[in-house]
Amino acid sequence: MKKLAQSALLAAIFSLTLATAAAQTLTGTVTNGTTGKPAVGDEVILINLANGMDVGGSTKTDSNGKFSFKVTVPGPHLIRAVHQGVTYHQMAPPGVNTADVQVYDVATKVADLSVTADVIRFQADSGTMQGVRLFVVSNTSSPAKTQMNDRNFEFYLPAGAKIEQLQARSPNGQPIAADAVPQAEKNRYAIAFPLRPGETQFQVEFTLPYSGEIKIDPKPLYPAAHLVIVLPKTMQFKAADSGSFQSMQDPNQGDSNVEVAQQTKPGQQLGFTLKGNGVITESTGETASGAAQQQDQQQAQGRDNRPGGGLGAPIDAPDALQKYRWPILFGFAVLLAIGGWVVTKRQPATPVALVSATQAAATSLAKPFAPRDTAATTVAVQPTTSTPVTKSSTLLEALKEELFQLEVERKQGKITPADYEKAKAALDQTLERALKRQG
Repeated sequence: MKKLAQSALLAAIFSLTLATAAAQTLTGTVTNGTTGKPAVGDEVILINLANGMDVGGSTKTDSNGKFSFKVTVPGPHLIRAVHQGVTYHQMAPPGVNTADVQVYDVATKVADLSVTADVIRFQADSGTMQGVRLFVVSNTSSPAKTQMNDRNFEFYLPAGAKIEQLQARSPNGQPIAADAVPQAEKNRYAIAFPLRPGETQFQVEFTLPYSGEIKIDPKPLYPAAHLVIVLPKTMQFKAADSGSFQSMQDPNQGDSNVEVAQQTKPGQQLGFTLKGNGVITESTGETASGAAQQQDQQQAQGRDNRPGGGLGAPIDAPDALQKYRWPILFGFAVLLAIGGWVVTKRQPATPVALVSATQAAATSLAKPFAPRDTAATTVAVQPTTSTPVTKSSTLLEALKEELFQLEVERKQGKITPADYEKAKAALDQTLERALKRQG
């Protein structure tokens, strides 16, 4: 019995030794991007993505902002750092043993906040009007800070509108469900979602009764570079002020028309009237995208999607099973769209070229958040018409691929921040020149 007990003890020690040897150490540093100093005492959580969203451990940063975890579950992991009540995330792909996180101080009000694009897409059929409104919000505060309060972002919807769905997407993150809280003023809503440095997106889908004609007033609350209205070609658009919108109608560009108002101001009168019925049909690729998105939403049911809350699904956690491709490609879709607008604004263009660039931008921005499907996301970026392949379009495709590869290398830690910024700047410059040639 004594020998048997000794053998059991040796076996237990041997098993423990193997388990310890198999465990890897994941370390990192949390840096305060507002002060440039280490973030001391911040909570850091390790999330195992291989088995869903299991919490693998929790710790606090030391006096140098450093943290360490013993990783026993193989596969990708997510590091969540909580700073002043707001969460920040960093991926740790398989084989990577270091993951640094940057956090920012929180302010209830940030001065350098603007709307890059406010895009509203309408269609109507069978007595109901459907609308999708997308806000692209830019936080360029210096020093960089996160804005957060109970009414962090506000907007208006038309009278009688019913919100069907609202999604929020943090910089480099994934869209998650969010809540729009009605305010004392009728038809005004607020979203309590952090506006981190960079670009945050809000998309609200709504319906309202429709009898064949309706007056809409966007009532902008923030300065916006572009207010874009997208509607089927079978519907009519008439602005209350004929000089406020520029029509971007292109007979060869799909089945939608685009109206654009540039450099809008808070409270500016931008009302318009819509008449008629019509829907914006989707191509085969776009239909597949919608099906994939619906499947993703079904799979996500039952998960805790509170904005930045608790230990639920992180607000900007990439999907490890999809190798981080879709959020990167979606971000570049927005980049290409905004780039098209910037080029058309800076450089005089022929009417047809201006129409094509703006409509392509509006179409890609006005669609619901793209699902995790690479091919479908690419369809959203490319024009829908059949045109001969030009050198410029080929270059744009190559640039998109290069941008994607660059972003993957950054996430995997294969490139230094300095080299990343240098390469990114060069690609951005080349992209702008390519867009100019295409225009």
